[in-house]
Amino acid sequence: MVPPTMIQTAPVSTSFSPIVTKDVQIKLKSDAKNGDVKFADWDNFKFAPIRESTVSRAMTKRYFADLDKYTESDVVIVGAGSAGLSAAYILGKNRPDLKIAIIEASVSPGGGCWLGGQLFSAMVLRKPADVFLNEIGIEYDDEGDYVVVKHAALFMSTLLSKVLQFPNIKLFNATAVEDLITRRDESTGELRIAGVVTNWTLVALNHDTQSCMDPNTINCNVVLSTTGHDGPFGAFSAKRLEKLGKAPKDITQGFKPQAEQQQQPSAASADGFQLGGMRGLDMNKAEDAIVKGTREVVPGLVIAGMELSEVDGSNRMGPTFGAMALSGVKAAEAVLNAFEVRKKQNENGY
Repeated sequence: MVPPTMIQTAPVSTSFSPIVTKDVQIKLKSDAKNGDVKFADWDNFKFAPIRESTVSRAMTKRYFADLDKYTESDVVIVGAGSAGLSAAYILGKNRPDLKIAIIEASVSPGGGCWLGGQLFSAMVLRKPADVFLNEIGIEYDDEGDYVVVKHAALFMSTLLSKVLQFPNIKLFNATAVEDLITRRDESTGELRIAGVVTNWTLVALNHDTQSCMDPNTINCNVVLSTTGHDGPFGAFSAKRLEKLGKAPKDITQGFKPQAEQQQQPSAASADGFQLGGMRGLDMNKAEDAIVKGTREVVPGLVIAGMELSEVDGSNRMGPTFGAMALSGVKAAEAVLNAFEVRKKQNENGY
């Protein structure tokens, strides 16, 4: 695979350069005061001409080029909340050679991280999560054992903008994951995850109102799922994994002798997976448990963030966000540690 072009690491200049549209010069800075401010000659202002179809083509050709490029990805991240985007940032920084697709069901990425608790704006992170804030350049109030960012939206918008600037990462928002692609190793019987099944979110939410609306697919070597625990798509991969882990029904069971009705033990894989179920709020237990438990849950599937609480039966943490950022960091570590093994497995089959 050819590595992508250079990643911009130097700070972007904040100086104001004149924007010229035809003969109209627009200045974005003025020293004038008391009603004399004038950024442009607005009476003579006019946009450059354009045909409506040009706008459509400018959007669609790029989007379909991205679909074509990322239908074979190295890593797929499901959920663009604080954990998923933190993982994407670390992955993009450490492995610019990987193609990383982020699938987000909402139109607006960010999950529950645009506000703090109960719709308050300040964002609390317990130390040592301040290390991640320092990394992405966010100021905060240091309160000893914890820090406070003045608005959760500052954290999310900063993190999101940095992730979107990586040339090897593509965000597909307003897109839902409807299922997981699975592969069973013929020699070991191990069931692993090898991609995701996608659809427009509005289609996914309306399957009960229309006739069949088939999905699309993305193959990858590792899926990282960070879909949280609330909302219509909360803990999606974990819940789907539990269904996949159940043995198919044997319609002849009732006609067999009792001794033959016992289920045979399955191989160590996604088979037999069961949810633990999220417990009540306990900040001190929850944050440690989420970060420590972030891992490849079954072959090819790493789970991080609050989705993990449904897997392990750990506590919810409420309005403290340090574990989200650091679970993302550990998730990136888990993805990279599993990647070559899963890539080799997928190269030996479809």
